[in-house]
Amino acid sequence: MIAPRRFLPSIASLRALEALDRLGSATAVAEELSQTQSAVSRQLQALETQLGTELILRERKKMRLTPAAQDYVAEIRAALQQIAQASLKLQVNPDGGSLNLAILPTFGMRWLVPRLAEFARLHPDVTINMSTRLNRFNFALEPFDAAIHYGTPDWLGTDHLKLLEEQVLPVCAPDLIAQDTIAHPRDLLSFPLLQIQTRPYAWSQWFASYGVEAQGITGTVYDQFTTITQAAIHGLGIALLPDYLAQPELQSGRLVAAYGTATRSLGSYFLIWPQEKSRNKSLRVFRDWLVTQVETEDGLPR
Repeated sequence: MIAPRRFLPSIASLRALEALDRLGSATAVAEELSQTQSAVSRQLQALETQLGTELILRERKKMRLTPAAQDYVAEIRAALQQIAQASLKLQVNPDGGSLNLAILPTFGMRWLVPRLAEFARLHPDVTINMSTRLNRFNFALEPFDAAIHYGTPDWLGTDHLKLLEEQVLPVCAPDLIAQDTIAHPRDLLSFPLLQIQTRPYAWSQWFASYGVEAQGITGTVYDQFTTITQAAIHGLGIALLPDYLAQPELQSGRLVAAYGTATRSLGSYFLIWPQEKSRNKSLRVFRDWLVTQVETEDGLPR
């Protein structure tokens, strides 16, 4: 059921309020919205009248939002973004059949995108729109139908499909360990250990798998695997990389294994979606196709 009209202000007035909160002046709002200042003022006044509460503090020629209005804007900003995204989605795909997917950047570049040609051939009526997100987010505040996420799938109000588990390997530039003998995993503790932002406990978990207690590991932190891989290649330390990502560099000789072989980490990859999207046809088609990809996959997408 749609709320009563008095609780559904016009988009124009909400845009004016949101812009005033963000830009700080009616002049800037008018310029952004391609309107006159008087038109902006009328929209704000109409909004106050409709809601029956003061939203704007007017001091001489300056305008600023009341604390309550600032809280209100924080909530409607996400709704305005959702409306804009839904409108764009309709324009791009007027017949429906699109899926907005949040992906991890390396996963998208190295695993998903190369396979999407097959998906497009099998399902030409479904368009996949992708944006990268490194960390979990609130689906209610983001324009996504689903996300591919590493870690745990305990997002509030969601369902999930487990994809694959990760195999990791400590690697470094050959010169970094050329003069040393690494006979045991604990020997790696004497080297700089590069860390990835999305896996803050990766090293401690790796050491624990060998029975080595290593608490409080410190080292340079990188936000993506592409940058930490380059750091390792240039001799800045030892990186714990997914085996699929390390393999090309190992074959080229730019990296070598610092110790052992690829082992299973404690993390897995999941497709996650809001429960209210479970009946979305495009999502079901994509989910079923993903299952066929991971059933025969020896490596691991990230």
